[in-house]
Amino acid sequence: MALPGLIGRKLGMTQVYTAGGVLVPVTVIQAGPCTVIATRQRERDGYAAAQLGFGTAKPSRLQKAVQGQFKKAGTGAFTVLREFRLLGDEPPAVGAEVRVSEVFQPGEVVHVAGLSKGRGTAGVMKRHKFAGFPGSHGTHEYFRHGGSIGNRSYPGRIFKGKRMAGRYGAEWVTTRNLKVIAVRPEENLLLVRGAVPGARNGTVLIHKHAVEAREA
Repeated sequence: MALPGLIGRKLGMTQVYTAGGVLVPVTVIQAGPCTVIATRQRERDGYAAAQLGFGTAKPSRLQKAVQGQFKKAGTGAFTVLREFRLLGDEPPAVGAEVRVSEVFQPGEVVHVAGLSKGRGTAGVMKRHKFAGFPGSHGTHEYFRHGGSIGNRSYPGRIFKGKRMAGRYGAEWVTTRNLKVIAVRPEENLLLVRGAVPGARNGTVLIHKHAVEAREA
């Protein structure tokens, strides 16, 4: 299929044995099924893509503009909508259901993006892995401080990008080059080696490695 990825839900981590008898850690992802809501055509829109919906939603809880989009497609309502660039120029039919076995195969390499766990306001040691100050030799109440953040008359300001305390986490992160260990189409499950961003039941986007570079 021309689709390079799917929307999914992180279920958690476990470990499985490979065919060679090696025990590997895997993340279990419910990948789809996704429904095609709309398509973008190169002649009309300048690029080829498909908009997918995932996760059942109550229409009454959605904005009327979004309800109209689902009504036009003739599909149910979904909680997550994402657009995927196509590998070819032929888009799938609107209303078609896309399953995990149609997109991914064992042995492929994928990128998984998700919303990382939010940790609130954090200090420099937790947020930026600062070492902190010595625990003795006169250090007083500065054990976890970040140290100097500037000079005197020059530069007279704090440089942009200075690593300081602040909000940590709750941002989209992509983990790249994860190997697909198994695909279980009867359960819509995708098992990838290693960890992926986010908490359990969080929404993730799974992309094939081949679509690293976007088309102009």
